[in-house]
Amino acid sequence: MVRDSRPGADPGPSLQPVLDALDDPDCRTIIEHLDEPLTAGEVSEECDIPMSTTYRKLDLLSEAQLLAESVEVRQDGHHATRYRPDFEEVIIALAEDRTLDVSVERPADDAADRLANMWGQVRKEADR
Repeated sequence: MVRDSRPGADPGPSLQPVLDALDDPDCRTIIEHLDEPLTAGEVSEECDIPMSTTYRKLDLLSEAQLLAESVEVRQDGHHATRYRPDFEEVIIALAEDRTLDVSVERPADDAADRLANMWGQVRKEADR
C-alpha cells in the first residue's frame, strides 16, 4: 500500500515500482544529482549514464511516481522536459496485517507545480 501525504492526491503507485526504482543504482544516482530540475540530456551528462539508459531510468522513476516532470516552453518551439524528485521521504514499514506499507511524503505544491502536473496529465492523455 502506498500513501501520498498530499490532500486529495491519488493513492500513488503500487509497491513494486517504488521498490524497483529505489533498488536500481542508476535511479539512485539520478535522484542524488537532481538538486535542480534537469533535462534528460543534462541528467545523462551529470550522472555519466548513456542517454538510452537515462531515458529508461527516468521512465522507471516516473512510473514509480518519484519524479515530477515540467515542460520548459522555448521560443524556438523545441520544448524541453525537466525532471525533479517528487518526494521528500519514502517510508517502508510492516503493516499490522504483516504486509509492506509504503508512505510517500511529498513536497507542498505551489501554483506552478499544480499547472505542471495538469499539463503532464494532458500530455499522457494525448499520448494514448
